[in-house]
Order: sequence, then structure tokens, then C-alpha cells
Amino acid sequence: MDDFDKRDNEEIYSKKVRAGKRTYFFDVKSTKANDYFVTITESKKRFEDGTFIKHKIFLYKEDFNKFVEAFEETINYVKTELMPEYNFDEFTREEYRNNNDGYKNDSNNN
Repeated sequence: MDDFDKRDNEEIYSKKVRAGKRTYFFDVKSTKANDYFVTITESKKRFEDGTFIKHKIFLYKEDFNKFVEAFEETINYVKTELMPEYNFDEFTREEYRNNNDGYKNDSNNN
């Protein structure tokens, strides 16, 4: 656990997205100064020993709009330029059928 994780950051909201062997967590946290930031965590279970490998991104309010814009632009590029014939909605329907809680607001479940 790094030093930043040891701070007293209150979790305000959490959204869990299950995606195959990975789970993504989108968490809103507050600082002691009543400011807010988002962490995006990818969690994947290691087959060898059952432990979880986590990768985390910290996103601060001053970067929200730039991040969303770049993220949407990148996803749209893949969808329209690289794979225009592919039906990306297939994944959404399949995951919902197999795992109904994959899109709920799972506060305090990470």
C-alpha cells in the first residue's frame, strides 16, 4: 500500500464494473480539505496464487474534462476507424445476462 492510500480519504461513491477476468472500480473520494478526486482501479485475480493485482489512476477535478474528452475520443476512434463493423453492444448485453449486478452502484464493495 503506498503512502497516498494510507491517508484518511473518505469514499463518497463507488461504481463497480465487472469485465471478464477484470473488475474496474470508479471511486469518488474526499480529502481532509473537502475536495474531491476520482480513483480508477483495475483489479485482476492472479491465477497462480489467488491474490489480486491492482493498478490505480488518480484523477483530480482540474483534469476531469480533459480526461473525459481524451477517453471518449480514443474509444470513438477504435469504434469508428479501426472496428466500424463490430457491434460493441454485444458485450453489454452478454455481461448483463450473465451478471445482473455488473452495473449497479456498489458503494462500499471494493
